Amino acid sequence: MIPTTFDYVTATSLDEALRILAEKPGEVKLLAGGHSLIPVMKLRLASPSTLVDIARVPGLRGIRETGDGLSIGATTTHAEIASSSAVQRLAPALAQAARQIGDRQVRARGTIGGSAAHADPASDYPAVLLALGATIVLRSTAGERTVPAEQFFTGLMETAARPDEAITEIRIPSAPRSVYAKFPNPASHYPIVGVAAAVKNGGVRIGVTGAAPVPFRATAAEGRLAGSLNPGAINAAAGAAYDGRELLGDLHASQEYRGHLITVMTRRALMQLAQT
Repeated sequence: MIPTTFDYVTATSLDEALRILAEKPGEVKLLAGGHSLIPVMKLRLASPSTLVDIARVPGLRGIRETGDGLSIGATTTHAEIASSSAVQRLAPALAQAARQIGDRQVRARGTIGGSAAHADPASDYPAVLLALGATIVLRSTAGERTVPAEQFFTGLMETAARPDEAITEIRIPSAPRSVYAKFPNPASHYPIVGVAAAVKNGGVRIGVTGAAPVPFRATAAEGRLAGSLNPGAINAAAGAAYDGRELLGDLHASQEYRGHLITVMTRRALMQLAQT
């Protein structure tokens, strides 16, 4: 299939892009890498009247160290994140996730902001953003606001961002002890189940993606660890990672199999974390 007719605008500034969003709320989509948006437009699951290309907007791309972690611009590519020494040092789980996204072409063009905005239940980043306690920065013509990752993903391909808002930045608190493990679809490399784990504030945070319509924190599993990563605690946490919520079921994996994979991948992630 082919997309419906749309207007195309190359924004030269963030203010220009936000102005167009405000003028046509709900009718405009922002384009950066396009690897998430273009396929759904071709299927006519999305039919924006206007595409605003923000790939070259100044100030939206790059990785910067802050006092307590990282600030990553929305149009920073997966390849840049995967190869960043700062990300590898301060948030290794994020670099590991970026390294496993799609193929080389996707990693070269796809962006972290576009992936987060698309909120595909099978994307890699949400598990990591939840485990690391990331914050999403949103801008509109009315100003700026921040949303914790746990409140950002609200439904199947739905987020807390308003139609007139754009993701400008993702803030990642430092978590040098963090890992990401996934069971990938062999064709698309999307995670059938992906699990991120990070040592934070004396405990461990665990994020799960791919399994359910909305990425989630495995809080019951976190509670079983009680600050310990010994084999007994890891087994107990893995057994509690699936909390009985509704899971996705499709031709790639049934609901029951995804439930099993949550246990398996949580155990793998925690075992890797114990070795860091």
